[in-house]
Amino acid sequence: MTLNAAAMARVGSTGQLRLWLQVAVWSSIGIVLLVLTGVQFGPAATLSILTVTITQATPITFGALTGICSERTGVVNIGIEGMLLTAAFFGFMVGVYTHNPLLALGAAIVSSALMALLHAVLSITFRVDQIISGTVINILAVGITGYLNRQLFTAGAPPGLAAFPRLNVPGLSDLPWIGPILFQQKPLALTAIVLVFVVHFTLFRTRWGLRTRAVGEHPLAADTVGVNVYRQRYINVVIGGAIAGLGGAFFTLESVPHFEPLMTNGIGFIGLAAMIVGKWTPFGAWGAALLFGVAEAIPVAMQIQGINVPYQLVSLLPYLLTIVVVAGVVGRATPPAADGQPYIRQ
Repeated sequence: MTLNAAAMARVGSTGQLRLWLQVAVWSSIGIVLLVLTGVQFGPAATLSILTVTITQATPITFGALTGICSERTGVVNIGIEGMLLTAAFFGFMVGVYTHNPLLALGAAIVSSALMALLHAVLSITFRVDQIISGTVINILAVGITGYLNRQLFTAGAPPGLAAFPRLNVPGLSDLPWIGPILFQQKPLALTAIVLVFVVHFTLFRTRWGLRTRAVGEHPLAADTVGVNVYRQRYINVVIGGAIAGLGGAFFTLESVPHFEPLMTNGIGFIGLAAMIVGKWTPFGAWGAALLFGVAEAIPVAMQIQGINVPYQLVSLLPYLLTIVVVAGVVGRATPPAADGQPYIRQ
């Protein structure tokens, strides 16, 4: 027993070492890109890139946290893209007709959570293949949002919807460098950063997190000691859906107060890639989201500085980076042992 414990400890420490090495490598790449940009175009360009990076990484971070909440209990969730799109539309729709940003944000969260609940019912209760279930969510979201958008906003959305304003955190927003980068962001961008810390703490420092990880690694053992596997999976998938609702709200309530069909543009899948790169950990996933954010921020920031960058390059970089990451450059990623496996109570 002692030998087995020692072996498991060595495996765990090796996994953590690999994770931190990968974080260091990708952080170094990001720093090199920023330094080169700063040398070429001045410190204002570097500051602009870092600020835009936080913004661009926000929906990716929400998507990655959604995947972590779900897959840590053993439920694969490739329906994040559909949840983001659903939340973006319903948040926009409620915002247009009520002019109440809090109601709009609530509608985004609830609509995405309902899509997550549907995914949970299909994959947990009816044991539908989880990849198929996630695909159903994505297709359903495209159909619902496209149809309602044509019916309600054929002639364009009524005026009056305003994006969330930028916040200046008192006492912190005036700090050099870090103030404009972190503390002069909009509400959802700040919320994404806070959620990274919250999810990490609850996942690794609370009873809920212990049960979540137990269900994702060995559901039979968790069931044996009294953990309700089905309930734990349902709760986690729905919580993940609520987080995706915040990510969807970013598109129409914080980025631009307008809805376009398919406007999430693959961010849900990039969030999944960030989750895998981060080894199913909140901080690792956030680091990967920031890396993807840098890939989008550098061309955008160059345009802000008046440097002409081809639009194709702006669109290509995040997806090219995703392909490189998923192709295995960062090494083999090992998901939770029960990930994707339906549980049948004995």
